[in-house]
Amino acid sequence: MGEFFKAELKDRFLEYALKRRDYFEVRVLYDEFLRPNYSQDFVHKLIKEIQEYDNGLLDIMAGNGVAMFMLASTSKTQNFLDEGGFMDMHVVEEEKWDTFLTQLSRDKKSSNGEKLLGKEKSPVLKKEKTLLILLISAVVVSFLFTLFSLVNNAFLKPDYVPVDEFERKMEALRSHYQEENQQLEQALEKAQKTIDSLASK
Repeated sequence: MGEFFKAELKDRFLEYALKRRDYFEVRVLYDEFLRPNYSQDFVHKLIKEIQEYDNGLLDIMAGNGVAMFMLASTSKTQNFLDEGGFMDMHVVEEEKWDTFLTQLSRDKKSSNGEKLLGKEKSPVLKKEKTLLILLISAVVVSFLFTLFSLVNNAFLKPDYVPVDEFERKMEALRSHYQEENQQLEQALEKAQKTIDSLASK
């Protein structure tokens, strides 16, 4: 269960205690809000968390062999809820964390060099990156196509060919793939040099 939901439940417990204006059993909170998806122990855990935050928010009486048996609101309960209760505290805490993480993220980017980030956003560099990705994709597609052709010719086609003809075809395919691969690698190296030269400016 998330902290947000727990904060909401604690506020609901306090609101319920205010409405009752008398003592009531802990079991009533369980029946009212958490049955049947959670255990009664979870209610005790939430009440304990309320108590740990401020033991003046609820008047708790022991009985029936347990430390928490009967509950009632106190003079502090209404004021606490008017100030926003646990939900408001949770939202404020989340906002603090968001602000802290955003600041931390900004500081980290700044320390890595804002100039480099500026260059990465330039249209020329984006174009070069796109070209690089396309070249890598072409190499991969070429390799897969060649592999498929080899497998298709070797295993899937039922035509029987002489061994020497098969080896000749395999060699032709290999050399074709190597030539294609070399061309793509040269284009890739050229694109990488262009990107490096742009990044170093």
